Amino acid sequence: MKQIRILLIEDHFLARMALQSVLADHAQIRIVGEAPDGEQGINLYRSLQPDVVVLDLRLPGMSGFDVVTRLRKEPKPARIVVLSNCMGSEDIYRTIQSGAVAYLTKDAGSEDLISAIRHADMNLRFLPRVIMDRLLERMNAEELTRREKEVLECLTKGQSNREIAGVLQIGEKTVRMHVSSVLEKMGARDRTQATIYAIQRGLVHLA
Repeated sequence: MKQIRILLIEDHFLARMALQSVLADHAQIRIVGEAPDGEQGINLYRSLQPDVVVLDLRLPGMSGFDVVTRLRKEPKPARIVVLSNCMGSEDIYRTIQSGAVAYLTKDAGSEDLISAIRHADMNLRFLPRVIMDRLLERMNAEELTRREKEVLECLTKGQSNREIAGVLQIGEKTVRMHVSSVLEKMGARDRTQATIYAIQRGLVHLA
């Protein structure tokens, strides 16, 4: 039986230990390398050429999204399972758009993790029901423009229309127009609800 060679890209030592413990029970799967950040992960991928990469989205330095994109552009495009605490529909959408074949939350059971790895090894999609629901939610949502996303980010910081106008170097009337469009597209009744929705969807991330 073929052995699936795994590269872990995860910055938390205890998380890597937990994954080692789960995967150790499966003789078909072997961890061949571990990296605490994206740059080291990409270098290890090039030298080890693993069958599947398991990575977190929240990494120091380079974001998980950028790591996924770069690994997919390698001569041998990586088959990637994302294992993350990020449940925002935007996070999931961006990850799949970047080329990951599977997405799991860190509270997923070992059976789902093993299934995701096996699916990824065959270049098949694996998305649990809750992840698929979030992805469909995002795909059915109306897309915000680049400027609307900038305005939304300002809203989440509690900035007034005048402050937003100053930051973005546009008129207050234009800001009001963008705010109205953001609220309508997000189905929010006010700025506070738009902020909550933005955080839940992963459109913005609080520091």
